[in-house]
Amino acid sequence: MSARALPAVHALTDYLTLGRSGLRVSPISLGAMTFGEEVSWGADVKTSDAILDRYFERGGNFIDTANGYTRGHSEKIVGDYLVRTGRRERTVLATKFFANMYAGDPNGGGAGRKSLMRACHESLRRLQTDYIDLYWLHFWDPHTPIEETVRALDDLVRAGKVRYIGFSDTPAWKVAQAQILALTRGWTPLAAIQIEYSLCERTPEAELLPMAEELGLHIAAWSPLKSGLLTGKYTRTNVEQAKPERGAFVASAFNEQNFSIVDAVTAVAGELGTSPARVAIAWLLSRPGIPIPIVGARTLEQYEQNIGALELTLSAEQLQRLAKASAPAPPFLA
Repeated sequence: MSARALPAVHALTDYLTLGRSGLRVSPISLGAMTFGEEVSWGADVKTSDAILDRYFERGGNFIDTANGYTRGHSEKIVGDYLVRTGRRERTVLATKFFANMYAGDPNGGGAGRKSLMRACHESLRRLQTDYIDLYWLHFWDPHTPIEETVRALDDLVRAGKVRYIGFSDTPAWKVAQAQILALTRGWTPLAAIQIEYSLCERTPEAELLPMAEELGLHIAAWSPLKSGLLTGKYTRTNVEQAKPERGAFVASAFNEQNFSIVDAVTAVAGELGTSPARVAIAWLLSRPGIPIPIVGARTLEQYEQNIGALELTLSAEQLQRLAKASAPAPPFLA
C-alpha cells in the first residue's frame, strides 16, 4: 500500500494490487450507478453498453455496481453485457449489499445474515454469474453486530459465492473493529474500503486513510468529481439558476470553500489545456497509495472526458496549489 512501492499510473492496464490481496485491478473503476433510466439522471442500455465497450477496449477490468442502483437494473445491464460479450472471467466484478429491495420487509435490507445472504443470491441472479469478485457492505448498519456481518461474509467466501470483501461508507473505528475480528478469528479479511474522497472532500485523510494504510486496505474513491461540481459546470455566477441532476444532494456542496477549490482546479486545467474534471481525477491518482477513483458517466462523451485523466501529469507546483486550496480544517489529535 505504500506510495513508494507503487508506480505512476497512466493507463487502465497499469493494474494495481488491491490492498494485501492478490487481486489485480485497473487504477480507475467504472462506476455503474448511472446505468438504467429508473432515475432521472441515468443512461439507457445502449449508452451503458457503449461506455462498457470503451472501458474494456482500453484494458479496464474493474466494474463497480450495487443491488440498489437503478432499482437493480444496473446489475442486470452489467450482467447482460458480460454474458453477451464473454468478458465475465476477465472482469473484476464488484457489487454491494444493504439496500432494501422489498418494501415492507424489515429484513429486506441491512447487514444482518438473513438479508445479506438473500441480497447476494439476488445479485448473483441479476448479474448472471456464479460468484462476485468483490462484495461491499454499502453502509454501516448500526442495528447489526459487526461480527455477524463479517462472519456471514466469510461464509459466502467459503461457499465460493464471493472472492473478496470490503466496506463502503463505514467509520474508521468500525472498519478497524471488523478487520481485527477477521484477522484474529481466521475469517476473510477486508481488502478495501470505499469512501467519498475528492478535492472537495478531504476529511477522510484524518482517520480513514491512515487506518486503511495501517490495516492493508486499498481506497476506492466515489464521487471523485463531487457529483459534477469539479467539472466546472457549476459556478458562483450560475448557482442560482443551476438545477443539478441529483438535486439537493449536489446543491449542498455549493459553498464558497468549494467554489474556491473549483477556481484552483479550473486554473490548473487552463494551464494544461485540459478539463477541470481530468485535473480533479489526476489529483486523486497522485495521492499516496493511489486511491482508485470510481468514475461513472451518463454519456460516452463524459466517460471519454473523465478517463483522459490517466494521460495527465500534474507538476509539483500545481499539486501544491491544489492542496492549499482544498486543505481541510486540522482535526483533533492530528
